[in-house]
Amino acid sequence: MKQTVPARVPAPLTPVVIAEITALAARQRKANGVLMRAITYLGGQVEDGLKMLPAATRAQLDGIARTALRQSYDLASRSRTGAGRNVGSDRLHRLMGTLSGAMGGFGGLPTALAELPVATTVIFRAVHHVATEYGEDPDAEETRMQCLAVFGAGGPGTQDDGIDTAFIGARLSLSGAAVHGLIARVAPKFAAVLSQKLAAQAVPVLGAAAGAGTNYAFVDYYVALAHVHFGLRRLARTHGEEAVTEVFHHALAGAKPPQT
Repeated sequence: MKQTVPARVPAPLTPVVIAEITALAARQRKANGVLMRAITYLGGQVEDGLKMLPAATRAQLDGIARTALRQSYDLASRSRTGAGRNVGSDRLHRLMGTLSGAMGGFGGLPTALAELPVATTVIFRAVHHVATEYGEDPDAEETRMQCLAVFGAGGPGTQDDGIDTAFIGARLSLSGAAVHGLIARVAPKFAAVLSQKLAAQAVPVLGAAAGAGTNYAFVDYYVALAHVHFGLRRLARTHGEEAVTEVFHHALAGAKPPQT
């Protein structure tokens, strides 16, 4: 007779856990901070210049976002070996992103376009590092899928900033089609973020400073969201997805946590 393994009963939420969830909600609200708002404003000032580009060039953004996300997805685990194993802090990833952005912005729009895959890889690598801090398997394909989900959080100036809690407890399919489908879902939102970056870097030489600043801010932004996403996932493994996300959404709305 086949034995069934009883489902594990989630541990109840304690005041300490509720405080931790509330802190994660506060971190999400702060992600779009002063520096990010300044960059959004700067991007808005030169966005009209992007609209003057040929339609084919503007249409590249979605394709670039898809290609860059796929490349970053493939490189995430390999970058942890060799010299890459020494790249292991949020601070170092911000520095790498800043240097990449400065070089990409020096030549204006052409070099900024060429630098986008590099910036995306740095950001993905930073998000992947955060995932491992919260107990995710660094070599698991599902971990990389969850990193992709973080890129679907929208971006500065959008109406859907913040993580998609539908992915918190999700067991994602690991087929090639599933990866392709998730990238297709995430890419348009990430392309909107990239348009802000390109707008800020459109002016040669001056774009170097803008590129450095935008890359620093974007790494910081996605790292913050990664801490929220994977922090909630870690808590959900112990206390259950439904209870954790309910408290999280109440905290985001500024309401008192529900009675548990």
